[in-house]
Amino acid sequence: MKILVLNSGSSSLKYQLFEMPNEIPLCSGLVDRIGLENSTLTHNFHRNGEKEVFKIEGNIQDHEEGLLAVNKLLLDPEKGVISSVDEVVAIGHRVVHGGEQFASTTLITKEVKDKIKELFALAPLHNPPNFIGITVAERVFPNAQQIAVFDTAFHQSMPPRAYRYAIPKELYTDFGIRAYGFHGTSHLYVSKKAIEYLNNPDAKIITIHLGNGSSMTAIKGGQSIDHSMGLGPMGGLVMGTRSGDIDPSIIFHLINERGFKAKEVNDILNKKSGLLGLCGLSDMRDVKKAMEEGNQDAILAYELYAYRIQKYIGTFTASLNGLDAIVFTAGIGENDPDMREAVCKNMDFFGISLDKSKNKIKSSDIREVNEKESKVKILVIPTNEELEIGKQAFALINKPQNQ
Repeated sequence: MKILVLNSGSSSLKYQLFEMPNEIPLCSGLVDRIGLENSTLTHNFHRNGEKEVFKIEGNIQDHEEGLLAVNKLLLDPEKGVISSVDEVVAIGHRVVHGGEQFASTTLITKEVKDKIKELFALAPLHNPPNFIGITVAERVFPNAQQIAVFDTAFHQSMPPRAYRYAIPKELYTDFGIRAYGFHGTSHLYVSKKAIEYLNNPDAKIITIHLGNGSSMTAIKGGQSIDHSMGLGPMGGLVMGTRSGDIDPSIIFHLINERGFKAKEVNDILNKKSGLLGLCGLSDMRDVKKAMEEGNQDAILAYELYAYRIQKYIGTFTASLNGLDAIVFTAGIGENDPDMREAVCKNMDFFGISLDKSKNKIKSSDIREVNEKESKVKILVIPTNEELEIGKQAFALINKPQNQ
């Protein structure tokens, strides 16, 4: 059974086609830097038993253009892995915000799509491209079952003291104003891997997902008990273009005293802040290049990014009442040893001690980068949100009808 997984991020699109239930990846790829200069599409596939890579460089304006290019490659006589769209039985879609309505993997219907659209305002950088992925996939794969896997679902285990805000109760009961949590598929996947690695089902773990969007989760016994993001995926850590945590009075000051409109402030905090706001660059690779050239704004952005992570480690260690391991994952977390070093610097009180030589070693496997005497394990675990989505999609379509 072939299951295609689409993972539309704020500036990227990952995809994988799996042969299930054997979890064999037939092809995978990444459309990167969508909407930015020098967009790329990297397509990995197997031919005659050998892995081959095909790369396109250009200017991919939006997610729809990227998705159509991916679909064309899947059917390509030389580079593709299917001869007909009907070979794909199901498509698993990553959907960032599911509100309280979706606590599990869901078959996509018109009603589900309508609800995803209703939640655009809470995840403006994500639910719209997620929705585009669904609508394009419905056109290209008309006979495949479309399935949504929600980032918010993993965090439904958070207790009220973690997800409620100290605001009038009716704002929660009437409008659902609460913290939902995001990147749940990634946090779930790497936490399961960490628990297996530690051989401790009750492990107290902090997972640190660092990419264009970044978040952290406190996990105890395999369940999310607290998370850095809130109502939408704007709060918490500094991100590529998102502000992370700010004093809410800033919003009212800009509107009431400086004449900004609410939509303008929303755009600033979502699309013009974070690394971009601090130094004019949203991609961490570009920030590091600017740092090497002595750009002081880039240096500050890098330091501030790491410092915010350190603050949340302290907060979540208190929430967990202890700490067995921290896990770095996603694009920056897995591939930037300098950021891992910056985060772990001066964290001796928490029992976090990084081995600089281990930290520099590149690997696609789970690895420890802590010193031998470190009380807390420092793990680098490559995330595989697509595989987790594929597994959940497969489980849903093969679920007995009476369950």
